[in-house]
Amino acid sequence: MSEEPHVLFEKRGAVGLITLNRPKALNALTHGMCLQMTMQLRAWAAQDDVKVVVVQGSGERAFCAGGDIRSLYESGINKTPYALSFYHDEYVLNALIKHYPKPYMALISGIVMGGGVGVSIHGTYRVADETTVFAMPETGIGLFPDVGGSYFLPRCPGQIGMYLALTGARLKTADLRYAGLATDFCERSSRDALIQTLAAGDSPGNLMSETTGYVVGTDVWEKSTLKMYRQKIDAFFAMDSVEGILAALDADHTDWSRDTAKTIRSKSPTATKIAFRQVREGAKLDFDDCMKMEWRMVNRVVAGHDFYEGVRATIIDKDGTPKWKPSDLSEVSNADIDAYFEPLENKELQL
Repeated sequence: MSEEPHVLFEKRGAVGLITLNRPKALNALTHGMCLQMTMQLRAWAAQDDVKVVVVQGSGERAFCAGGDIRSLYESGINKTPYALSFYHDEYVLNALIKHYPKPYMALISGIVMGGGVGVSIHGTYRVADETTVFAMPETGIGLFPDVGGSYFLPRCPGQIGMYLALTGARLKTADLRYAGLATDFCERSSRDALIQTLAAGDSPGNLMSETTGYVVGTDVWEKSTLKMYRQKIDAFFAMDSVEGILAALDADHTDWSRDTAKTIRSKSPTATKIAFRQVREGAKLDFDDCMKMEWRMVNRVVAGHDFYEGVRATIIDKDGTPKWKPSDLSEVSNADIDAYFEPLENKELQL
């Protein structure tokens, strides 16, 4: 029996429907999926009868939990071109979604992390439901919050983006709304009805409004942990270095600050300092320049140590004890971090 396609495409009335179709792998993205989505999106952009693109994940557990990390790990270990090819074409897809000429709606149900953020956050509508869990946990595997994190994280309110980049904190629906990362809410049980209504020709702008049944007036928008700790987040994460942030957290002597500092210290020191720099730099750049910067960064990460060690400890051996090199923030110099952001000779990302 042949394997089902990893991504499904369907024209349903006025809707171009994309379904990420690797439910057992939490719909993790492969290189092939990125290429197929790019090709189909470009085709639909030229077709007048497609009025809106909707992307969803199959199964009950995830919209998309990220890239296929195991394949990226194996590529790097075996020195094959797959990893950099994946990142290149993933970033091209992210940019296509950001600049897409038609409404693009992501139904972010269940887990949405890493690469799943990249194929949702840059669209016109990010529709959460009561099960949504969002995170950018990359520093925990020696990477950085890519797929456009340089652009959208510093544009969250206050210092929320820096907090998310350094901690990898998981956000539920109310926090997504508070951070501006979800634009709308639709109960999971109403998702098919929403697609059907869009297929019949209703515009997303009319549907996603407070007067319809798709945006419900429940307390799902109200229980925000970010809101509870916003004052501390804005004060502590505005510091001019990772060490400064940790010193401010250490001086606070509250459970939240202690736990937050412990979380940051558990991540790759190099990746943590890279993420700090990217959020500060990304605040000054437009979207395409952010993606070009991330391409420079990921080329250096793929050639380094911590990404493979982080994946080994988290995904491969699952021992939870990565041996970072260097192992302490004090051993990571500004010059070390500068190198990740240097131009690439004849290999810059073309968008």
